[in-house]
Amino acid sequence: MTSSKGTSKTAARSAVLLGVLAVLAIPAGVAAAQFLSGVSLLRSLYGAVPAACLLALVAVVAARRARAAARRSVRASAGPVRLGRFFAWAGIYAGVTGALALAVYAALRWAQ
Repeated sequence: MTSSKGTSKTAARSAVLLGVLAVLAIPAGVAAAQFLSGVSLLRSLYGAVPAACLLALVAVVAARRARAAARRSVRASAGPVRLGRFFAWAGIYAGVTGALALAVYAALRWAQ
């Protein structure tokens, strides 16, 4: 049986890792388009934006789980949980911003 402190710490670490990956997904797509000759920027963003959104949603779930486990624990510190929530929501913001950018691009292309 695991303690809630261990669960809180593991979930907080997962939230931080997934949140950082979500934030870095779009810049990684841009870098892939820059350094790989067969990949265009638009096509790389078609993959990077949904990946960022998906990773961020999973990070938010992990952050909520860490927060709930930390509330049940007497000794759990709030630092890693806050950091996990920060990166999870930063990933959400990056994914939504990327999705809005692609939607505006599609609307402009459709209007031509």
